[in-house]
Formats: sequence, C-alpha cells, structure tokens
Amino acid sequence: MSTTASVYLDYNATTPLDPDVLTAITDTLRDAWGNPSSSYTQGKKAKVIINESRQNMASMIGAKPSDIIFTSGGTEGNNWILDTAVKCFHDDQNAENHRKQLPHFITSNLEHDSVKLVLEHMVSAGIAECTVVAASKLSGRVEVEDVLRAVRPNTIMVTVMLANNETGVIQPVSKICSRVRSLKRHPGETPKILLHTDAAQAIGKVKVDVSDIPVDYLTIVGHKFYAPRVGAIYVRDLDKGTPLYPLLFGGGQERNFRPGTENAGMIAGLGKAAELVVRNLDAFEKHLKEVRDYLEEELVREFGDMIHINGKFKTSERLPNTCNFSFKGQGLEGHKVLNKAEHVQASVGAACHSQNRASPILLAIGIPEDIARNALRFSVGRETSKNDIDIAVRDLKKCHDELSKESN
Repeated sequence: MSTTASVYLDYNATTPLDPDVLTAITDTLRDAWGNPSSSYTQGKKAKVIINESRQNMASMIGAKPSDIIFTSGGTEGNNWILDTAVKCFHDDQNAENHRKQLPHFITSNLEHDSVKLVLEHMVSAGIAECTVVAASKLSGRVEVEDVLRAVRPNTIMVTVMLANNETGVIQPVSKICSRVRSLKRHPGETPKILLHTDAAQAIGKVKVDVSDIPVDYLTIVGHKFYAPRVGAIYVRDLDKGTPLYPLLFGGGQERNFRPGTENAGMIAGLGKAAELVVRNLDAFEKHLKEVRDYLEEELVREFGDMIHINGKFKTSERLPNTCNFSFKGQGLEGHKVLNKAEHVQASVGAACHSQNRASPILLAIGIPEDIARNALRFSVGRETSKNDIDIAVRDLKKCHDELSKESN
C-alpha cells in the first residue's frame, strides 16, 4: 500500500479481489456468458468453468468435487446446514421418541451470527433445543470435555467455528469431532450426531483439510480469501448418503440441492481464489504471521503497559493475521480511536456488531468489560507490509495522545 493512502487492516471483515480472480470473473462474463445448462458454445464453456472451480474448491480442502455445493455465501451455507439437521432429525425413523422430542444442537458462545441467531430463532420458535458451551477463559477455546458433557439422547448436531473472527483463536474442532464420533449411541437416541464447522476465517490463512478435520459439513466464504461474495458448503460423502435437504426448489442445478441458474462468473472467481490458496498457502501464512507479529511487537514497543492484547493465550493457536488489542484507560474506546484515525481502516470487531458496546466474544473469553470496550481488531492481508504497520502505529499514537488529553 502507498504511504500516502489509507492502511487497510480489516481483512477478516472482507478482502479485495485478487487480480487473477478479477481476471477470471471478467473473462467468464465475457466469454462464457451462456446458461450452463445449455448445449451451445457459451453455455458449455460456463459448465466447464464451473466444474473446474468445483475441483479447485475440493483440492483446497482435501475433498472430492462431488462434495462441494456452491452457495451465495456463508450465511446461506450455515442456515442451510442447520436446517438440514432439523429435517434429518425428524426423518429418522429408527428413534422411537423423536416425534415427542425436539432436535438438540450444541454450539459455542463464540459463533458468528449466521449460526448464533439461527439457533436462537429455532429455540424461540419451538423448533429445536440448544446448549451453548462457554469457551474457556484460560484458553479462548471451546474445550472438548465441555462439549461431550452437553451431549443428550436427542443431540443431532455439534457446530463449532474453526477459528474466531475477532480473536483469531483456532478452535479444537478436529478433537471435538473425533471424540463425538467415538460416542456410542443407544436405542432411542439419534443414531449419529452430525458435525459442522464454519471455516470462513481459516480458509486461505491456515491449512484446512477435511481428512484431518472429520466434520460432516464445512462452510466456505469467498470474500474472506480474495474471492467474490459467494461461497460453498462441503458435505462429506454427499453421494453416499450424508443428508442435505434443499432450501430451494427449481430447475435442478447443483444436482437438485441448490437449483437456480449458476452464477458462473462469481464461481469462476471463487475457483481461481481456491487455486491460489492451493499453490501459495505456505507463503501466505508465513507473510501474514510475520507482519502480524511485527504489529504486536511495535504496539508493545510504542505503548508498553498501556496496551492489552486480547485473546493471546499461551495454550492456544491463533490465525496468523489477527491481532485484537485495547488501549487501557478512560475515553479510549475502539470506535473513538478509529474515528480520529487519519490512515487506519480497521474495526472494533465483527463488522455486523455495534461499535458502541463491548464485544460479547471478548467478554466470553474473560476480557474485562472496560478493556473489551476499548478493543480494536487489526487483521493484516497478503499485501500488508511492515511499512504499513509503521504508518498505522504512528496514526494510533496520535489518536491515543489526543484522546488521552481530551479525557483528562
């Protein structure tokens, strides 16, 4: 980034389109504009591109192409998977008591609203039951044993995000899944507990491989890894019976699971972004961590004990690009700092949350409210440089000094 321009540090909220992704989109819209279900040239080209993109998406997470279904984005994917679990519960004819019970979900208090609010709606509407497992204040993670203690005879799904968007703390999803899969189910209980993770924040930053993470469902969000605002879901062995119930009905596209004429241009961009992750993930991860670590070193050097880095636990891993921190003191709320900043473009946390209250995520992992209210989330990207960080820290210093004077 130019030293005279703003410094964008909100890559966890959204990423720009990679130039190769933009080229793939425009080329497809120009040359493969036909209906992918048609037999003429432009339609056939579109179909080929969609198939190639599906392969790239599968390669990115170690899956089979037949297990990938394209969606409009993460919110649709999460809603769809949770809805499938409810329908699966009621379709099970082997559990005698299901007609008298509601499906039971287990989730965490760290989830994105596209999981959290769906489950809250289901509970309030009398559609489902839900146990919200609290993350440990010692690790910022959902602990495996706490999940296991929440399992009931009518538990149908465990859904825990792969990495938190505000703190970057990586959740032990693989261990949770392995332990839940090992549970013996008894007559009258759900025969299988379905497993889901929202991998929106992890894709493109750390390795995500479904051979290592034994979930049944995984949500992918394009605009978190330099792709357009579309996405996909992974369904393990979809062609062998893992349940997926359509939300929509229509022309039969996506093998009748998600009908509607495919958005070939955006799918092409998604596939190209996945291809870039497959080719370059190690380099991406190394760069992100190097710049993020430099950011934290500079914050500590400049502000010393006036700064508190939130969610940095010795026992937990974080995404390599994410730093959540707070200035200590009155009048230093995160939104006030950002309002004064001349160069920094960042956020106080999740883009869909109010800026005027303490983050529920930070409170959930034990950050005191006065510290949480002052939080800022800086998330670096592939093009972020150490020079950008220097500009950002100088900008923060100016904001901090001005606000401190105003509050005295």
